[in-house]
Amino acid sequence: MDTKINSIDSFTEATANGAVGCPPATFCHTISPAPLTTASEATLGRHLARRLVQVGVTDVFSVPGDFNLTLLDHLIAEPELRLIGCCNELNAGYAADGYARSRGVGACAVTFTVGGLSVLNAIAGAYSENLPLICIVGGPNSNDYGTSRVLHHTIGLPDFSQELRCFQTVTCYQAVVNNLEDAHEQIDTAISTALKESKPVYISISCNLPAISHPTFSGEPVPFFLNPKVSNQMGLEAAVEATMQVLNKAVKPVMVGGPKIRVAKARDAFVELADISGFPVAVMPSAKGLVPEQHPHFIGTYWGAVSTAFCAEIVESADAYIFVGPIFNDYSSVGYSLLLKKEKAIIVQPEQVIVANGPAFGCILMKDFLHALAKRITKNTTAFENYKRIFVPEGQLLKCIPKEPLRVNVMFKHVQQMLSGNTAVIAETGDSWFNCQKLKLPEGCGYEFQMQYGSIGWSVGATLGYAQAATDKRVIAFIGDGSFQVTAQDVSTMIRCGQKTIIFLINNGGYTIEVEIHDGPYNVIKNWNYTGLVDAIHNGEGKCWTTKVTCEEELTDAIETALGPKQDCLCFIEVILHKDDTSKELLEWGSRVSAANSRPPNPQ
Repeated sequence: MDTKINSIDSFTEATANGAVGCPPATFCHTISPAPLTTASEATLGRHLARRLVQVGVTDVFSVPGDFNLTLLDHLIAEPELRLIGCCNELNAGYAADGYARSRGVGACAVTFTVGGLSVLNAIAGAYSENLPLICIVGGPNSNDYGTSRVLHHTIGLPDFSQELRCFQTVTCYQAVVNNLEDAHEQIDTAISTALKESKPVYISISCNLPAISHPTFSGEPVPFFLNPKVSNQMGLEAAVEATMQVLNKAVKPVMVGGPKIRVAKARDAFVELADISGFPVAVMPSAKGLVPEQHPHFIGTYWGAVSTAFCAEIVESADAYIFVGPIFNDYSSVGYSLLLKKEKAIIVQPEQVIVANGPAFGCILMKDFLHALAKRITKNTTAFENYKRIFVPEGQLLKCIPKEPLRVNVMFKHVQQMLSGNTAVIAETGDSWFNCQKLKLPEGCGYEFQMQYGSIGWSVGATLGYAQAATDKRVIAFIGDGSFQVTAQDVSTMIRCGQKTIIFLINNGGYTIEVEIHDGPYNVIKNWNYTGLVDAIHNGEGKCWTTKVTCEEELTDAIETALGPKQDCLCFIEVILHKDDTSKELLEWGSRVSAANSRPPNPQ
């Protein structure tokens, strides 16, 4: 049955509920009978601003440039939209990424080519993580298209397509708006495609167009007509039947959640199957936070040789495993060393099910499959009973002796006690991946990191964006010194926005994750006075508190201060750790990834 959606508000609701069409949206070119806007509001710029607000974007992360200044004026003019000025385009893109993780969609606005190519890396990361992100670029004057003119901010050729061609590989839709006649349709198609595909889109708007009114902008949204995505029922039944044939023979099956549970919006269906099946439930590292860790059958993170205690033994000894939304790459497979067999695996992707390395069933929504399987599943707690049999609780960490140099395991013992349903964890690429993976997340505690793309420096911008979106949570970010040096500037934007984030700066003298993969002098960085830097950025404007800790006593004092007297400001805690104080998981993982990277060429 077709779903008629008369506004982006209901479009967003339908998207959240899974009622999104497989084919592109069909646009009805009839203005709905909503009250007309004034001439000053019926402009291209205001139309774009209203659309952003209607899909849930109330903050746009931007860097000004001469090609987007008029557009920024019109975004600012929208009462429900805030413009968050960032220090550089890369961080603006990272912030939109973090914002989309919390709000469901994010947006950034930059200038032509010099801004567009600077933000490109962040857009690529959002693409890899299946995040709907709207990248808006102020483009050349519409009169310059089709001429032989050479413009500034280009590579010096009378061809303005370099930026567009770069974005074509990392966005699911590209709109170049250089006339008003199809501007409405291009903008609406781009935004709806971002939500439907859960990927970034690119919108370039000529710098002379945002202030111009047009009849298509004078009313409220032209209605959307979308066909809901639905499963092929025969395929769904066949996939469930084939899966049951595998599970009926299995003695000790398990379930493992993967990162694509997010894009499929299948968390509830996953939990339903876990409840009914009795199978032990693990998550891949990139899915941490997507599955409730309070579930009675939760056994931890499955990450091959660096899994949480006793998890790998249960998963890899199973005679059937259901992987829901997995991504198997060299990082998540620990250098392709997982001890799994395809003939035992049921792989459930957002729109496909592959059973035991055999038939692949397409056009099947993950939620529908999990719901249908839950109705047929036979409860089997054998594997979970095996887990309980071998599980040994972690021993208590000894406290450091007075003034003893702080150890990373002691630090995270105290971090664990900080977490609640009102917090969210952001983990930067590096040893924070492994240390934060061990944290036990309370119900409602957010958790984000960028594993597929793994861009160091991502977390500074992502922390800014996530905190701006998730106003009900206090963000706790863990950032290595090497990563911080890449993107440190936008701590200033956090302060300017009045954010109350707690940043733990892990100062261990270099790119630790790279050291464990392949060491060399290039992994050593110049040490900064990080608290001094943030104090300089603070400069007495806004609320910010910094401290440096070297031992357990200083750490506990810092945490008490951050959660108590300084709970209403940004807290920056620089933690001094030994350069070789890394998790055993990183050591193991690094050696295996190094072995995978250094494989000799295949013989010709």
